[in-house]
Amino acid sequence: MARLRILSDITKIEFGGFGCGAMAGFSSTGKAESAKRHLHGGFFYKLSHGAPRMERLSTNYFENDPVECARGLIGAVFQWNGCSGRIVETEGYRAAGDEACHTWHRNTARKFIAERRAGDAYVYLNYGVHWLFNVLVKSEGESGFVLIRALEPLTGIEQMQSRRGNLKLHQLTSGPGKLTRALGIDGTAHGESFLQSGSCGIFTGTSGTVVSGPRIGISKAIDLPWRFGEKGSPFLSCRFQ
Repeated sequence: MARLRILSDITKIEFGGFGCGAMAGFSSTGKAESAKRHLHGGFFYKLSHGAPRMERLSTNYFENDPVECARGLIGAVFQWNGCSGRIVETEGYRAAGDEACHTWHRNTARKFIAERRAGDAYVYLNYGVHWLFNVLVKSEGESGFVLIRALEPLTGIEQMQSRRGNLKLHQLTSGPGKLTRALGIDGTAHGESFLQSGSCGIFTGTSGTVVSGPRIGISKAIDLPWRFGEKGSPFLSCRFQ
């Protein structure tokens, strides 16, 4: 296994209640190393009073390729103002050459990439109905976005149900529009540098087998296998073929 150099882009915090296993949501500093995101044996965890220590992702994680970031976030924990969930489904969008990316036809998206920092929230209203939460990925080689498509609810479930109705657990956040409604995310989050916020952020977590397939809900570049998910998860927005 390639040696990973990753300790400079994360901040250690306490985030109890989660086990060890395949690691998700961490970044290396080399292109060749960036694909090796899922390690076994709890490499990053240090136990304190029996609770695993999670790692808060910094902007450095998102100074990479958006497709690699999308894959690597499977199993990471997304926290937003008292609610949290394991990321079980994502999609990657590249700013250059990807007709499904907003940069293909929106100058505002190109301007957002040029002016904002990696890791900032890119939130937009889809078809005038659902807010969708993306994270800006920005590097010298490739830039773009990662769309958070589905979560496995962990904490703040009562708050999620109050916003979404008395739904079953697997229905609360099983889609990009569902999860923003459940977590109370709207257009005011657009442009937020949320990674280092006290009540928001993304943290390393655990994942099973990661699978990939074509992105869904789009009409262009539908052949690119840049949708990623945790195999067999009941919280996915749509099963992988």
